[in-house]
Amino acid sequence: MAKNLLIVESPAKAKTIEKILGKDFEVKSCYGHIRDLEKDEMGIDVKNNYQPRYIVPDEKERVVKELRTLAKKSDEVWLATDEDREGEAISWHLCEVLNLDPSTTKRIVFHEITKPAIVKAVNTPRTVDMNLVNAQQARRILDRIVGFELSPVLWRKMSMKNNLSAGRVQSVAVRLIAEREREINAFTPVSSFKIEGLFTAKDTTGKQVTFGAEGKKYNQAEDAEKFLQSCIGADYTVTDIQVKPGKKSPSAPFTTSTLQQEASRKFGYSVSRTMLLAQKLYESGNISYMRTDSVNLSDTAMDGIRNQVTGQYGDRYFQPRKYKNKNESAQEAHEAIRPTYMENSTVDDPDTKRLYELIWKRTMASQMADAELEKTIAKIQVSTNKEELTASGEVLKFEGFLKVYREDRDDEDITEEEQNEGMLPPLSVKQQLPLREMKAIERFSRPLPRYTEASLVKKLEELGIGRPSTYAPTISTIQKRGYVEKRDKDGVRRDFRVFRLADNAITKVTEQENTGAEKSKLFPTDLGLVVTDFLKQYFDDIMDYGFTARVEEEFDEVAAGKLKWNRMIDDFYVPFKKDVDNTIENAERIKGERELGIEAASGKKIVARMGRYGPMVQIGDVNDEEKPRFASLQKNQSIETITLEEAMQLFQLPRTLGEYEGQEVAVNIGRFGPYVKLGEQFISIPRGEDPLEVSLDRAIELIKEKQTADAPISTYENKPVTKGKGRFGPFIKWNDMFINVPRRYNFDALSASDIKELIDAKVSKEANRYIQHWPEEKIAIENGRWGPFLRFGKKMLKLGKKADDTKYTAEEMAGVSLEEVKKMIELQVPNAFAKKGKAAPAKKAAAKKAPAKKKAAPKKK
Repeated sequence: MAKNLLIVESPAKAKTIEKILGKDFEVKSCYGHIRDLEKDEMGIDVKNNYQPRYIVPDEKERVVKELRTLAKKSDEVWLATDEDREGEAISWHLCEVLNLDPSTTKRIVFHEITKPAIVKAVNTPRTVDMNLVNAQQARRILDRIVGFELSPVLWRKMSMKNNLSAGRVQSVAVRLIAEREREINAFTPVSSFKIEGLFTAKDTTGKQVTFGAEGKKYNQAEDAEKFLQSCIGADYTVTDIQVKPGKKSPSAPFTTSTLQQEASRKFGYSVSRTMLLAQKLYESGNISYMRTDSVNLSDTAMDGIRNQVTGQYGDRYFQPRKYKNKNESAQEAHEAIRPTYMENSTVDDPDTKRLYELIWKRTMASQMADAELEKTIAKIQVSTNKEELTASGEVLKFEGFLKVYREDRDDEDITEEEQNEGMLPPLSVKQQLPLREMKAIERFSRPLPRYTEASLVKKLEELGIGRPSTYAPTISTIQKRGYVEKRDKDGVRRDFRVFRLADNAITKVTEQENTGAEKSKLFPTDLGLVVTDFLKQYFDDIMDYGFTARVEEEFDEVAAGKLKWNRMIDDFYVPFKKDVDNTIENAERIKGERELGIEAASGKKIVARMGRYGPMVQIGDVNDEEKPRFASLQKNQSIETITLEEAMQLFQLPRTLGEYEGQEVAVNIGRFGPYVKLGEQFISIPRGEDPLEVSLDRAIELIKEKQTADAPISTYENKPVTKGKGRFGPFIKWNDMFINVPRRYNFDALSASDIKELIDAKVSKEANRYIQHWPEEKIAIENGRWGPFLRFGKKMLKLGKKADDTKYTAEEMAGVSLEEVKKMIELQVPNAFAKKGKAAPAKKAAAKKAPAKKKAAPKKK
C-alpha cells in the first residue's frame, strides 16, 4: 500500500499523475462532485442562515466507500482536484466525507499535468481555500433557490405537458436570444445603390489586369442612374495615390470563451464539444487547465515559445508580449490555455488533433512579430462630373504571426470595406484608366445575425454574466429545456436592381440573390419567448443583465474574502421571495396569445397561442356552443410571425390523398414534423418538402422507399434482420433488439457471419444486463455500474433499501416476484399501474379537447 493517497477528479488524470509520482503515491479519482444538495425543501435551511443540507447521491456511495477505505490505510491524504472554485468545493466535500481537517489536509493545484508542475505542487502544498469554497457554495445555493422557487411559478401559471424550469443565468441567456429574434423580425431592410467601377491597367509583368473602384452610395435609384448618365463619355484619371504602412497584431492566447468561439468559427464545434475535447487534452497532459479567463503565460511557457519560434522561423519572427485581461476579476495567477510542451505541434489522438493544433498555433502566434502591410489608396476622377472613385488594395510586406495563424471573425464584425479588399496594379498620378464598365448595384441593409453558440458566449462574457465553467452547461440547458433550438434557416430569393454603364450606354436589369440563409444558429422557441416575457414582467431583477452581472461580481467578492456568502444570499432572497409570492397570488395565467383575424366562413376569432403540447392556432372560443378547432404550428413557424393565410393552411391537414395497397394514404404534421400515413404506418416527409404539396404519387414513392429500407436483409434463428441508420449511427434490428454496427464492418454489405457475430455479442451483453426481465410489462431489474436498479418503461428507478436499512444484492433481486417489484415502482411512481384501469377519465379529457387529440400524432417509426 502506498504511503500517500492523492485524490483527483477524473480517472484519466489519475493515470497520468500516478505515472509521474511513482510508487509513494496512489492516485484515485472521485469522478467529479461526490455530494449535492438534497432535493427536499431545496436542500437549504432558509431559516438557519441558508445552511445547505448535502447528501452523497446513491451513484456516488460506492466511490465514497472505496475512498474512505483507502484513506484509512494511507499515512496521508492529498487533494488535487481542479484549480477552479468547483474543484476547491470538491476538495472541501472530500474533507467532509473522509473526516479530514480542511485546515491541515494538503491541497495542491497545478495548471498543467507535467512532471515539473506536479512535483512543484507536491513540494508547495496549501490547504483548502474556504473563500473559494464559499463562493462556489453561494452560486450553487443561489441557483438552487432561483430554480426551485421560479419553476413552480411557471408550472402554476402555464399549462404545458412538460415541466418548465427557470434559472438565474439560463433565463438571461434565453432573453438575449429572444430579443435578437424580435429585432430581426421587426427589421425593415433599406435599399441603397453602390457605385462600382471596373478598370484595367498593367501589372508588374506587363499583363493587363482588372481592378475595382468604389464611388459613393445613393439612396434613390433615380440618383444612381443620373450619376451613371453623367459618366457617359468621361475620362478617368488617377489624381492621388497614398501608400500607408500598416500592421496587424496577433490575438492573445486562448481563454475558455475565446477557444469556444474560435473552435465554433473554424470547425463548427458546439461549446460542449469543445470543452469535452479540451478536458481530454488537459487530462492527458497535453494542454494547461482549460477553464480560465486569464491571458497570462508562465515564464516556462514563454521560454518554450521563444525556442520554437526562433528555431522554426528565425529571430525576426519572435516578439514577446504581455496581454492584459479585459475582465478585471480574472485570476492573474492562472494561465491562458496553452500546450504543455511547445515542441509538440500536434497529437496522435484523431479526436483532439484539430483542437490541439489550433491551441498550439494561437499560442505560438501570440508571441510573434506583427504582420507588416502596405495599403494603397488611389483616387480616380471622373472628367464629366468631377466626382471621385476610390480604389484600395493591401500588400503583405512581412508575414510575422500570419505565417502560423489567422483568427476568424464573426459575420457582424467584418466590414464591407474589408470584404472588398484586394490588390492593385502599379498606378501613377495623371495616369488615364480605361473603363470596362460601371455599375450601380442595389444593396439592402441587414439586421444583426442570430447568435451562434460561440457568439452567445462572447455576449455573455461582454455583459459579465457567467464564468468560464458556466457557459457550456448554460447553453446545453436552454436547448434541453426546449426554450432555444439550434438549426439552419433556408434563404429566400430576393430581386435587386442593377444599372450598368458600358460602351457609353446604360442598361437596366433585375437580378436575384439568396438572402437570409443561416447555419447552426440559435432560435428561440415560442415557449422560450412566452416564458421570457412572463419572467421579464414579474421578475425584472432576475432578467436584468446588469443585476445578473452584479451577482457574479458578488461571487468574486466572496471568493476574495470581502463578503460573507450568507449575507449575499439574504440580500437576494428576501425581495425575491416577495416577488414569487406576489406572482403566484396575482399574476394571470400565461397565454402567449396573438390574434390573427376572423374566419370568413364562421365569423369566429382566430388566435395563435401556446397550448399544452406547444404552439398552435385556435379557431373559436371554449365558451362557444361549438367546440374550438385546433392545429399545431409547423416546426419553423412561430406564434409571433405566422400570418392569417399560413394559419388557415394548417387546417387543411390531415389531408387524405387516396389509397395504396388497399389502405388509406394521408398526410399530416406531428410532434416530429410532417409525415405520410399508410394505415397505421408513419413515414417522415423529407426536410424542406411542404406537406400541403405532397401528391399521392410522391407519397407512394416515400412509402416504397421506407418499405425497401425496412425489408429484411437476412434471418437469424428464423427471425428477420433489418437495418437502418439512426441518430447514433448504423444499426441492425433483430427480435425487437437494436444493435449498433461499428465502423469495422461494411454496413452496405453485411455478411451472414457479420450479422451472427453482432447479434451473438449483443445477446451475450444483454444476458449480463438483466437480473429479471418482464418485457410485456416493460419492467426489468438490471445490473448497473453502481449495483442493481429498476427500469420501468424509460424510467430508471432506485431499488430502495431493505427493512434493516441495507441494500439489495443482485442475488436477492433474482428471487423477487413481479408483484413485489411493482410495489417498489409504485413507491416512486404513484399510481403507475392504476392508470391502466382508468380509461374513462382519459377519454373524457380527450373528448373535452377532441382537436387536441387529433393534433398529438403518434411517434413515427
